[in-house]
Amino acid sequence: MSFPRLVFARFARPCLALLLLGPALASPVPTPPTARIVPSPEPGWPQFRGPRRDGVSTERGLLPAWPAEGPRVLWKTEGLGRGYSSPIIVDGRIHLTGDAEGELRIRTLDLAGRPLWQASHGLAWRDPYPGARTTLTARGGFLYLLNAHGRLGCFDAATGQERWGVDVLLTEGGKNITWGISENVLVDDRAVYVTVGSASALVVAFDRLTGQRLWASPPLPVPAGENPAEGPSYVSPILVEHGTRRLLLGCSSRHLYCLDAADGAIQWTRPFPTTYSVISMVPALLGEAIFMTAPHGRGGQLFHLTAPAAPGQPFGARDGWKTSLDTLQGCVVQVGDKLIGSHYGARKGWAALDTRTGAVLYETSDYVKGAPLLADGRLYALCEDGWMLLLEAGEKQFHQHGRFRLAEAKRDAWAHPVILDGRLYLRYHDTLTCYDVSATGTP
Repeated sequence: MSFPRLVFARFARPCLALLLLGPALASPVPTPPTARIVPSPEPGWPQFRGPRRDGVSTERGLLPAWPAEGPRVLWKTEGLGRGYSSPIIVDGRIHLTGDAEGELRIRTLDLAGRPLWQASHGLAWRDPYPGARTTLTARGGFLYLLNAHGRLGCFDAATGQERWGVDVLLTEGGKNITWGISENVLVDDRAVYVTVGSASALVVAFDRLTGQRLWASPPLPVPAGENPAEGPSYVSPILVEHGTRRLLLGCSSRHLYCLDAADGAIQWTRPFPTTYSVISMVPALLGEAIFMTAPHGRGGQLFHLTAPAAPGQPFGARDGWKTSLDTLQGCVVQVGDKLIGSHYGARKGWAALDTRTGAVLYETSDYVKGAPLLADGRLYALCEDGWMLLLEAGEKQFHQHGRFRLAEAKRDAWAHPVILDGRLYLRYHDTLTCYDVSATGTP
């Protein structure tokens, strides 16, 4: 080979290849978000709003539309007691709570709705809005529950026998709130986390197996008033992993908080005042940001998580977009680049927001507010008046693919829907109904 040809072979051809590949090499490679929800490792539907507490099911092969009368009823069980809590399903058993004969009862059913065992966990909640508030959390063969009076208990999932119990408000010097303690406790491999809201602590972590106090975060002081510190809210927290650290995100009566789950150190707080100190929605993780909203206040807002400036420094938060969406206990779900939730105040009905800007893409007042669950591209929305809807969040509007009446509810159908193994579970106070929503299982 001559010298010019040798030079071309060694240099020109590689350069030509680089020129051809240049646009591809220059294109930015999407960086996966460093923040993620820490899911429960338990199989099934082990806690409030599912494995990730985000109201999203991974079920596939479900009915794309319902017949006029709704999906087929497989069974119905009554006598469960009054309550607003949702069922959980783990290891082929259904666990839920209800108030009956003056006490809170934990009930366990098989998958045909037949009772297996029941256990008591303190007094019932009588007023206002009587009924069991909180949903059980399953972990490692045990069930965890914080009742409306602030008693935390751990129960054997197979037998209902109590392993340990702690009166959290009594031991931590806390006070109950107007509508009763309603936090669905978060449990990981080490601890059970409770938002106490007392002069001694904002949040306390208890050992999952023994109930011993592991750590307590500093309280949030109140500038003036009869209480020395902010009390708890009605919010159930989420656990977020960011890099190598885990963050606990929840609410006091007037603030959104972010704590280090390892030791309870407060990373940041953001004020979230409302007229009646009612914050009850589960925070939503949108990429690397947290969305929170509440009624009787300023609507909702996005907060971007910011990593520590140096090792050992706290995380921060940067204010993002705001919205008029003022969801109460129904919570929100993310559907692609849309955030779906319902209004509480003057703007009635449901709305779809743009997750990038917070702008309302569309809304409807055809349905009253309620709790959504996302499964197989459809929204399963239980409205508080007892109507169950199957909706699709289209580009410009909601499309209805079915509806039926679960109960003649007096605006108090507040239990969240559950979907597992092609079955839809809906609770209205004393009754749990199971529907076949599998496309292959329905004739």
